Amino acid sequence: MIGEEHFSEGELVAVLTTEPLDRLLDYRAPEGGCALGAFVEVPLGPRRVLGVVWGPGEGSFDPAKIRPVTRVLDAAPLRGEMRAFLTRAGTYTLTPMNIMLRLATRAPGLGEGPGMRKVYRRGGGMPDRMTDARVRVLETLEEFGGAALTLGELAGAAGVSTSVVKGLVAQGAVIEEESPRDLPYPHLDPELPGKPLAEDQAKAAESLCEGIEAETYGTTLLKGVTGSGKTEVYLEAVAECLRRGRQALVLLPEIALTAEFLTRVEARFGARPAEWHSGVTSTERRRVWRMAGEGGLQLVVGARSALFLPFCDLGLIVVDEEHDTSYKQEDGALYNARDMAVLRASLCDAQVVLSSATPCLETWANAEAGKYARIDLTSRFGVAELPEMRAIDMRAERMEPNHWISPTLARAVEARIKAGEQALLFLNRRGYAPVTICRACGHQIGCDDCDARMVEHRFQKRLVCHQCGATKPMPVACPSCGAEGRLAPVGPGVERLAEEVAARFPEARVAVLSSDLFASARALKEKIAEIAAGGADIIIGTQLVAKGHNFPMLTLVGVIDADLGLQGSDLRAAERTFQLMRQVAGRAGRAERKGLALLQTCQPEHPVIRAILGGDEEAFWRAEAAERQRAGVPPYGRLAGVVLSSPDLQAVFEFGSELARRDAPLRRIGAEVFGPAPAPIARVRGRHRVRLLVKADKSAPLQAALAEWAGQLKPPANLRMSIDIDPQTFY
Repeated sequence: MIGEEHFSEGELVAVLTTEPLDRLLDYRAPEGGCALGAFVEVPLGPRRVLGVVWGPGEGSFDPAKIRPVTRVLDAAPLRGEMRAFLTRAGTYTLTPMNIMLRLATRAPGLGEGPGMRKVYRRGGGMPDRMTDARVRVLETLEEFGGAALTLGELAGAAGVSTSVVKGLVAQGAVIEEESPRDLPYPHLDPELPGKPLAEDQAKAAESLCEGIEAETYGTTLLKGVTGSGKTEVYLEAVAECLRRGRQALVLLPEIALTAEFLTRVEARFGARPAEWHSGVTSTERRRVWRMAGEGGLQLVVGARSALFLPFCDLGLIVVDEEHDTSYKQEDGALYNARDMAVLRASLCDAQVVLSSATPCLETWANAEAGKYARIDLTSRFGVAELPEMRAIDMRAERMEPNHWISPTLARAVEARIKAGEQALLFLNRRGYAPVTICRACGHQIGCDDCDARMVEHRFQKRLVCHQCGATKPMPVACPSCGAEGRLAPVGPGVERLAEEVAARFPEARVAVLSSDLFASARALKEKIAEIAAGGADIIIGTQLVAKGHNFPMLTLVGVIDADLGLQGSDLRAAERTFQLMRQVAGRAGRAERKGLALLQTCQPEHPVIRAILGGDEEAFWRAEAAERQRAGVPPYGRLAGVVLSSPDLQAVFEFGSELARRDAPLRRIGAEVFGPAPAPIARVRGRHRVRLLVKADKSAPLQAALAEWAGQLKPPANLRMSIDIDPQTFY
């Protein structure tokens, strides 16, 4: 690669591998040499492992025992800016470099050459007879939108044997063909006309494009009310990026959003972009990874992990719904994709667009401080108007036992149905009921492996632990006292709300949108499209419905429990409730019909509820910022969460107590240690969990002090320690 160092045959090179080692390993460059950043296969003991040439070797090992690199892989070398990104991201999050490299090599078969492969697509014929297995194969091919699948991928995704696929090939319903591996993606044409923009949209797009033209780093908060056309604005920035021959990345918080978004991208640029998320096949993942490095793709639409693709010339990163909590990786490498997007862009002279109607306080504060530019879209696109928002004071409503829809909300729903419009009832609780209690002895059914109540999922006739995923059949008798017929659900989930809706509105067509009710992303996408086309009168949904969906006929949003998110001690509780309520309310009245949002609350005087209803978002952010500033917490201070876990409760508390006593490295930078204390969910998957919290000034060199502090003690066997910089959750 131009500008990168090249090592001649026999020279010592330092290789970073994906193996759990805390250092670089020395090898000799192979015949023909190798470039800095080259992907290589190296011997490690009796095995051969994947690695990257990270620099010149140190020569600290016995020269006679240094082995040569086995081979250089046929892949574009990892560029200097990408190596710097992995290094700095690892240093910031205190993540070992082998794990960081693993994030950047999440594609199968990287050591295999281009070659040919057999792939399978939908054919024009129909089988002589349909079986369940054959239907699943054909549905799977449709689900992947015309993408070619290998035999193993197709059979695995459909849950059938390979002989079923071969049988469909014989009948012309499926086509088998030879195809080159890793073809470049179809060309996206930035000169195709986009949608006509309103005046404020056009100004916003022009401002973003100026940043792209400069080909320097910059971050912009694109803040616009729901329905203001933020997507069309940042797609113009994507177009400018493509005109300049650079690559673009759009991050989305939810796979369910990709279908509608990809359709919009295809309409704008004439072809589909590359996709990167958990629903993409292994073959396609390898193709995206390789084409990103070789320049064979222009645009990737993906989940947070797409940030670690080896782009060869990344010019723009868009983080859509940047406030969304799903951008925080909560296991393995603990990183926030929003922050990592800014870091990555700063290293490759790219622009970042953080798009949201309700930005997170960190982003708002950075814009206030002038670190980020800010663009506001204050009106909805076209004829659509912002919904009217009102509170329903539940203290004044006459509620029947085990009912959650107030008479006021019920009347509003009836009126919308009569008008041929849609109503959305929002409750951020999956399942039927959050607690199942025995009326004979008071026992609440909990998970066997976690300190969490099991949630009844009546549609599945099972109890589910939302912490570890364990399930068991709904018991007939109480597991504690054995009494039969005395188990009762407490509180509502969306399934129980659906039961009430069916009784109250027997003629209405009801759709329940909850992630656990759909077997595949395709089934969820189909249901969303069906609702958007008018296939339901009443929609019941969890926070899934708040994420960017457009239902033209939806004019009423009823929030069943607006107080739910205000409970607990999370420092972001107010912010998240505000964001969620505003996002959900924004689903109403997105076409020519005026929308109404009704919030059922027992605390209409609460500052957050008043801010939601009043619409003065800036006043809310200023008040929230002032409170955080007084407390010295993010974004005006620094926090690190430390979670210790072990099957042995005594061992985990003893280790935590000893760690807290040895706090000298933290005291030197003025940091405080709180704990150890049991985590709010003190046992998950049979492991006891203890938390410590470290608080420091914003300018304190926290990572170095944490590394020194944690390095003083070696955890005993079976005790795990994870350090989360900038924690988003406190469970």
